[in-house]
Amino acid sequence: MLSSQRLSLAAVAFFLSAPVSADVDLSGWMADEELQSMFGGAEVDGHYRSGRVFAEHYMAGGRVLYSEGPDDMGGRWSVTAGTFCTLYDNDPSGGCYRVRRESDNCFEFYFVARTEETARADPGRPSWTARVWLRSRPSTCAEKVGV
Repeated sequence: MLSSQRLSLAAVAFFLSAPVSADVDLSGWMADEELQSMFGGAEVDGHYRSGRVFAEHYMAGGRVLYSEGPDDMGGRWSVTAGTFCTLYDNDPSGGCYRVRRESDNCFEFYFVARTEETARADPGRPSWTARVWLRSRPSTCAEKVGV
């Protein structure tokens, strides 16, 4: 398991380095039904702006397993008010994200809120966070990130 302190520091460093893009196109977000059907039960691989790679498994029943290198941690996922939320057990580094499908098997996640309650009440302006693709199919992601 990742230590809570180690992962929290990594998350803080990541979010401090993530740009808040003033010119993010606010159209084209995946709807609740699309998010649920695309990611429910799926395993994804992805990377952050820094190049760090990770994987997540969105299990039936709302559990999520996050893996980064040899470390992993559990939590829960949900679809809330047009966002895809991944919230981890005993670690504040998760959040809720708007998701845009960039190509057949390429999805970009934009952070909007730390909690489901905030995502429903007052989501922030989206900022690019990560790119993922379904592990079950070849990635169609281009090298360039969407920011």
